[in-house]
Parts: sequence; C-alpha cells; structure tokens
Amino acid sequence: MGTQAQGRGVAIFWRRGALLRCAVAGGAVLIAVAALSREASAPLPKPLTDTSFRSHSAAKVRLGQALFYDKILSGRQNIACGSCHDHSLASADGLSLSLGEGAIGLGPKRRPRHAGDAVEHRAPRNAPALFNLGAKEIRSVFWDGRLELAPTTKRGFSAPREFELPTGLDSLTAAQALFPIASEIEMAGGPRESEVGLAAARSPMLAWREIEKRLRKTPAYWPLFAAAYPELKRPEDIRIVDIANALGAFIETEWRADQSPFDRFLRGDRAALSPTARAGAALFYGAAGCAGCHSGPLLTDQKFHAIAMPQIGPGRMPKMIALVSDFGRMEATGDLRDAYRFRTPSLRNVAKTAPYGHSGAYATLDAVVRHHLNPPQAFAAYSISQAVLPHDPALAARDGKAMADARERAAILGANVLAPKKLSDAEIAAIIAFLEALTDEASLKGRLGKPSMVPSGLKPD
Repeated sequence: MGTQAQGRGVAIFWRRGALLRCAVAGGAVLIAVAALSREASAPLPKPLTDTSFRSHSAAKVRLGQALFYDKILSGRQNIACGSCHDHSLASADGLSLSLGEGAIGLGPKRRPRHAGDAVEHRAPRNAPALFNLGAKEIRSVFWDGRLELAPTTKRGFSAPREFELPTGLDSLTAAQALFPIASEIEMAGGPRESEVGLAAARSPMLAWREIEKRLRKTPAYWPLFAAAYPELKRPEDIRIVDIANALGAFIETEWRADQSPFDRFLRGDRAALSPTARAGAALFYGAAGCAGCHSGPLLTDQKFHAIAMPQIGPGRMPKMIALVSDFGRMEATGDLRDAYRFRTPSLRNVAKTAPYGHSGAYATLDAVVRHHLNPPQAFAAYSISQAVLPHDPALAARDGKAMADARERAAILGANVLAPKKLSDAEIAAIIAFLEALTDEASLKGRLGKPSMVPSGLKPD
C-alpha cells in the first residue's frame, strides 16, 4: 500500500510488506494519484489553489509585519508576537511550552530574566505554527477551538464571554491576534507592571484601548496606518480592529504553504513523491487510518479528539481550580464529553514544527507518530525528557505534576478514542517520509521576513 517504482514496463506496489508486480501495457507509467487513490480507503484531498486563501493589500500586510515584530504591543514593551512565532523556527518557537512575558531570547535559547524579574509560568499550551491561517475553510482556532466562526452573530465570531471582540474584524486570524495582547502570561504582564497589564486584569477591551493610545502617539506608525486604511483621517482614528486586521493580513500572507512535494503530486507531478513517501501516503490514507482525522487540503478535520496526549506544564484551568490539568475542548463548551479533546492540527510543514501535541509533549516526529499508533502504551511509557523545556527550578516544579497524579493519568487515558494499530518500523518510516513531503521549503522563510527595525524604535528579537 504505497510505493510505485517504475522501470522496464513494470510498476511495483508495496502493500504491507508484499510486492505486487503489475505489468504496464506498452511500458506506460500509471498515474501516481490514481494509483494511490485505488490503494487508499480515504480520498486524497483536492489541491490548494489561490481561491483557497484570502488576499490582502500590500499596505496592510506591511503594517502587519511591523506590528507583528514590534514590542510596543506588550505591557512592558519587552515581547512581540514574533518572539514566539519566529521565521527561523518555522513560525513557532521550537519549545514545548513558550516562555512569554518576562523572558529573553528566541526558541530553545529563551530563558527567564535575572532574579527578581523571572517568568512566573510557562504558557499553558504549545505555540502552534502559523501556516495557512488564511485558508477560507478554517472554522476555529486555538487548541480548544474557543474562537470560532459564527456568521449569524453581530461580530461574526464566537469567543469566550470575557473577550468582547470589537466589530469589523476581517478573519479568525485577526481575532486570534488580539488574545495574546491581553494575556498576562503572554504579552500584557501583571497589573503592577504597566498600564496595559493593569487594564488587562480588568478586561481585554481595556488592554486593547491602552495599545491604541500607544500607537496613536507613535508618529512613525501613522504613514503605515494611513496607507493601509485610507478611510482613517488622523492618528486618533486608529482602533484596535485596525491593528488586528493588519496583523491577520500579515500572518495569512507571510506563511502560506501550498508548494510541497505532496502539493505538486496532487497537481499531477507523479515524480514529486519518492517511492517511500508514496508508500507512506498509501498507509496514511489507508491501513494506518491517519486520514480519519487528518483529512482535507490542510490535513485536519478541524474536529476535537482525545488521544491520551501527555499533559505537561501548568495546564490551562480556571483560576479557582487548583488542579494542574487541561480539559481541552470542555473549557470552551462546558460539556463533560469534551474533556481532554483537542483540535486536530494541520500537518502542513509538520516535519519542521516540533514539538508536537497541545502541550508539546513530543520533540520528534517519530515519537508522536508512535503515540498515535498506540496511545495507551506511549502514555504509560512517557518521560518528560521527550519535551523541550528551558530549565528553571521554579517552573520545573509544576512541569510533571499532572503526569504524577494517578487520578489525572487515569482520566486522560480513559478519554482516549484511538485504538492501537500495529505497523512495522519500515511502515512507520514510510509514513514519516510522507509527512516530510508535506514541507513547503519556500514557505518556511516567509515572504517579507523579519524587519531589522520597527516604527517604535524597539529592537525586534
């Protein structure tokens, strides 16, 4: 189930260890997409096209680029969106759990500042990569899907009650960009640290208003806003929705990924996938069952599943609950049946976006693939050494609490819906080869890249 080799009028298909030779009349080569489709039990996705994505004006994208890397959006002006979503790290940060406000450095080198200015918490969940957020088919974002499209509502989105989103947001990406700005752990900081942090402790809307004031008072930003939004007549007209829409435009344009070998294969280039990757694709869409959740052009069903992913770090729980855990989708719906379910991530550029899982529990593609094939076994054998966590004694004290709690372990394992599947090491290697063929190398660099300077004068990380 998977690989086709060509030569001297013979097509060779590999199916679970057996070689099936099929004579090809006249030496003609079978079309690879058709061959895979016949071998796979799940349909191959349609190719992505320009119509699959939203488009934005160049002026709005340039404004968004400046804002994305400008620390002016944070409480103490010491962290930017790009601090946890960097070009050099495939639009993420290479950490299992990010170190947000109060830390310095990029990626695995990021660390708490000196004593007295330490990071109090790791981020509760893994910072996802930003590829293809401009795809029109996306219906929700965040690991728990707490921000969703709601076309019949006034604002067009369904969000947590405390996040009263402004009207006029262009997309889920624009709306999503507002959340870190108002987060104490991510960008706002504590109430005693800045006017933004103080405002955020009261409500996100108040924090956004403080950011508006800053940008209005930064002269170098006005030409960019005026070019992006001709309807604005003066700096005082700048609103948080303008900021969010520009950030969304940049993110959606910068990290579009649709030129991988698999994309070329779907468009008819039969040589784009190696024989091993074709074998992996046949398994992925066939016997291994991966496409049951990782379906469609973005390789995600956009649904929520419990697969016994190890829980590390502080977890995301309501402040009044002392338990170190993460109930996933249940936090957004309040439905007990949604406990420990998390959104299926897109697999675009997956080979470049480790660590994996909502808590970043696995640092390698091999480990997370093996977890999916046998969640109970992998969960029982899990060691936090598989994660990528910059060490700090104060933070490490909470990293393993959930996995050390017998009742919590039982609850996570009890919610698992994936039945074990037995594949050989060779078959697993083939699946990984297919996942590596989902890499769009050009997209990793982005289109505009990181600016060397930003309008506020603050130095980008």
